[in-house]
Amino acid sequence: MRIAVLAEHTAGERRVALTPDAATKLVGDGHTVELEPGAGLATGFDDDAYRAAGAEIATDRAAAIATDGVLVSVTRPDVATLPGLGAGHTFLTLLDPLWQPGPVAELAATGATALSLELVPRITRAQSMDVLSSMATVAGYQAVLVGAARSPRMFPLLMTAAGTVPAARVLILGAGVAGLQAIATARRLGAVVEAFDIRPAAAEQIRSLGAKSVVLRLDPADSEDSEDPESPEDSGGYAKAQDDDVQARQQAALTPHVAAGDLIITTAAIPGVRSPLLVTAAMVEAMRPGSLIIDMAAERGGNCEVTVADQEIVHAGVTVLGPTHLESGAARSASLMFASNLVTLLRHLADDDGALVIDRDDEITAAMLVAVDGGIVNDRVAAALGSPAAAPATPTPDPPSAPSAPSAPADSGASS
Repeated sequence: MRIAVLAEHTAGERRVALTPDAATKLVGDGHTVELEPGAGLATGFDDDAYRAAGAEIATDRAAAIATDGVLVSVTRPDVATLPGLGAGHTFLTLLDPLWQPGPVAELAATGATALSLELVPRITRAQSMDVLSSMATVAGYQAVLVGAARSPRMFPLLMTAAGTVPAARVLILGAGVAGLQAIATARRLGAVVEAFDIRPAAAEQIRSLGAKSVVLRLDPADSEDSEDPESPEDSGGYAKAQDDDVQARQQAALTPHVAAGDLIITTAAIPGVRSPLLVTAAMVEAMRPGSLIIDMAAERGGNCEVTVADQEIVHAGVTVLGPTHLESGAARSASLMFASNLVTLLRHLADDDGALVIDRDDEITAAMLVAVDGGIVNDRVAAALGSPAAAPATPTPDPPSAPSAPSAPADSGASS
């Protein structure tokens, strides 16, 4: 393959899709790796580091795209910034196709093949390709560090000559990958940690990290061992949206836990829809002045009613932060993990001779495949656009430089 790495131009984004170490592995596999100039500078990797790894540096972005092959980036660039993009290219990036399907349709219209890294299915053999889990690990860690730095309280219990300083109380809402990492990090810093997740299986994971699992009694008849007849999670392990009545009862039951917290970190997200509202304005008003909320779901509306993405809001004396680029706070580590996932995925997509193969009979490829031959082929993305997915094209031989032709219908797979 010829693999071109694009620089990130999104404000606040400091990651890079492939690190020099990842480039060394791909070049060792016989592939050609070329970078847009300065692609790794924000992460701490200069062009010379990539040259030493065996990669080439293009003269500019247009030159990096000029030759057919695979294009990789962390976030989806605007199609207008991709001169020469066409049917000979295969794009691997975080497309966010269920939340922002419009730009994905524009990308599909170029004729390029597009695979969305968010849609890696949650199956055992795809775990090493799961970029979302890797990035959630970094974001959960960073959220706690930001909270510790901004909180007016120190996290650990301290016995000093000036008296006892009580430990900070941290509440984590949502115990997915990001939430569990946040729990572990807050515990390491010495905080007293509680966490809540609507999925029953998460309670044991919370307790295994030394935190208290918050159990909500949404109905007087509920007991700790009772189970809701309808599972609160989908087949991919993600939480499902709750109806308004359940959500209102959940908010009421969470109110005293939120009010007691010095730092609240919310992480709840549902694929392709607005983030669930967990903390209302009234709940914020019940908190002590000087408390802090970090809303990790701010990009999709937020879990807190007063959150504004990438802004600091002070409401009733409580500071609410809505950061959308937490991963870039540890850009080097995040890039190393992202690149490792990407190398594994590229090796999965290669045949025995190293050529790119888009095999729509393969469970992983089919789940990730969004666009082929100018059309959207993913059912869930098509539904988000309000149109049916395109039928697979009749397989025809491709020239050696172009991606292999599709051969079977796509599966919608799992999402972020």
